[in-house]
Amino acid sequence: MKRAITILILAVLFSTNLYSQEIQEVNKSYYDWDWTRDGIWTGLGIAGSATGLILIQNKEGLTEAELASVVAKQDDINFIDKWAVGNNSDSANNFSDIPFAFSFATPLLLLFDDEVNEQTATVLGLYLESLATTGAMYTLTAGLVSRSRPYVYSEEESLERRTSGNGQRSFYSGHVAAAATATFFTAKVYTDLNPDLKGKFFVWTGAAAVPAVIAYFRLEAGQHFLTDMMLGYALGAATGYLVPELHRTKVEGVSIRPAAGVTRLGDEYKGLSLNYTF
Repeated sequence: MKRAITILILAVLFSTNLYSQEIQEVNKSYYDWDWTRDGIWTGLGIAGSATGLILIQNKEGLTEAELASVVAKQDDINFIDKWAVGNNSDSANNFSDIPFAFSFATPLLLLFDDEVNEQTATVLGLYLESLATTGAMYTLTAGLVSRSRPYVYSEEESLERRTSGNGQRSFYSGHVAAAATATFFTAKVYTDLNPDLKGKFFVWTGAAAVPAVIAYFRLEAGQHFLTDMMLGYALGAATGYLVPELHRTKVEGVSIRPAAGVTRLGDEYKGLSLNYTF
């Protein structure tokens, strides 16, 4: 059985030099990066992504007979996804790329935070590891699994596009997965290193909103079904959150992290918490 015992080992006013020095030391070692372990992890992610891209490039499309068969079976699509059948919008497709590009840049905002700057190299390494993990999961799945995109069912679309290999990559949404990885990673790291932040709700709301907006426009564009979006969102968000979480500094069952709060008398405190698991 495991229990967690949390002991507050330091509580001093924010304005004192002692607190500033201590919190900087915690931030410098808040995440643990191991060149062997994380180098292999990231390398495998990149290799998996490259393999998946090869599978995607070699993915076969549909013959006209196969297309006719797919269209004829559209009534068999589950009720969650059925409403998206035939969606096709070039403008929505193009607009989805705007928040998608923005999402990749969100971790760069961390560089403006003094607490993050204490361990910039580690944070950037973890971000690359997160993206490599998401990239491998997505590309391998997209390369191996065939599911017609919603626009394939649209008779207004050209036959060439409907029968292309790209039209068989609905499962699952890489745009949403990658965006969720980036934004949830940013929110996780920023709130971890700024435990006294009062606007955490807005940070996490923003992190959740960006991939959701992308998902909406990808649906309107006919690129994916709702379940494709839901899976991409879940996997991307989990990766963005869990990679930093799994790298929190721990020493023999002990983890140290910043702590902040308000006492029963209304006084604010900031310090460190020692968590021992056994």
